[in-house]
Amino acid sequence: MNNKGMLLLRCVAFALLAITVFGLLTMWLWNWLVPELFNGPTISFWQAMGLLVLSKILFWGFAGKSHKNHCASTHTSHAWKKQFYEKFSSMKPEEREAIKERMKEKWCTWEKKKSEQTPGSTND
Repeated sequence: MNNKGMLLLRCVAFALLAITVFGLLTMWLWNWLVPELFNGPTISFWQAMGLLVLSKILFWGFAGKSHKNHCASTHTSHAWKKQFYEKFSSMKPEEREAIKERMKEKWCTWEKKKSEQTPGSTND
C-alpha cells in the first residue's frame, strides 16, 4: 500500500473511533443524568448515535456549511458596521466628538466609578 492509501485508512479508522467514542460518551451521559433527573429511560448505543445524528440535523443542518455561515451570512452580519462607518466618517469633527461623549456616558460606567472614588478610599 502506498502512503496515500495508508493515510486514508488511518483517517477512516480515526473517524470510526471518534464516532464510537462520541456515541459511547453520549450514551453514558444520558444514562447517568436523564433517568436520575427526569425519570427518563436509559438508551442503547444505537439510540445515542441516533441522538447525535438528530442533533446534527437540528442544530447544524446539512450541506456542510460552517456554523458561522449558517447563522448569518457575511454580507448581512457586517452591513451595520459598514453603514455606521460611512455615516460616522461623513460627520463633522464636532458631531463625532459629541457622539463619542454620549457613548462614553452610556457605556463607560467604569470611568464614572473611577472618578467618583476619592484618593485614599478603599472598597473593603
